[in-house]
Amino acid sequence: MTGARRTPPGRAGRLRLRHSLDVAERGADLLEQKLRILRSEHQRLLRAEREAARAWRELLAEAESWLLRGLLLGGEQALDSAAAGIGAAEVTVRWSTSMGVRRPAAASLSVPARPPTAAAPANTALVHAEAVYGRAVRAAAEYAAAHAAARLVGAEVSGTRHRVRALRRHWIPRLRESLDRSGLALEQAEHEDGVRRRWAARPRAVERGRGEPGRET
Repeated sequence: MTGARRTPPGRAGRLRLRHSLDVAERGADLLEQKLRILRSEHQRLLRAEREAARAWRELLAEAESWLLRGLLLGGEQALDSAAAGIGAAEVTVRWSTSMGVRRPAAASLSVPARPPTAAAPANTALVHAEAVYGRAVRAAAEYAAAHAAARLVGAEVSGTRHRVRALRRHWIPRLRESLDRSGLALEQAEHEDGVRRRWAARPRAVERGRGEPGRET
């Protein structure tokens, strides 16, 4: 504990240690409050992640089922024809900061409309597949955002827990130990100073006694 070793002796050093201990204890209390909030938020985000994952997998399975039907009805040529000229979807992630953690708050998907020049799907199954794949991609974006948010908040939970442990198990006990040693050293110094003062005053008292009238010399 470098700070404690460099603490000057005496009352000034003891006051500095007392201040450091108060700051450390208040910091630990605040970190524990933050940790409780983060844990609650992390559990909520984990539930949201599981729900998003379930929705994504269900939609993906449905889309693949419709795609298989469309391929069976029209073959790969029908799929290539339906996909020609279709633009890529765009995902937008909105970020937010809470309890010092910057994380994804929501994800939105923009699916371009089929251009008039593009060929229409050759069968109804491919029409359904296109629609469900659009929802599946949106669900995948939401799942990715939920997963990232849960991971980032979970990392902050772990880091905050380590900081609390470091304060409670190491830093605060060391400061208390240093404060106790400082108090004992100060008490010992004051006792020794009092003894020196009494011994320093004793010869003067003896001299005054010898000079008083009526005393034998």
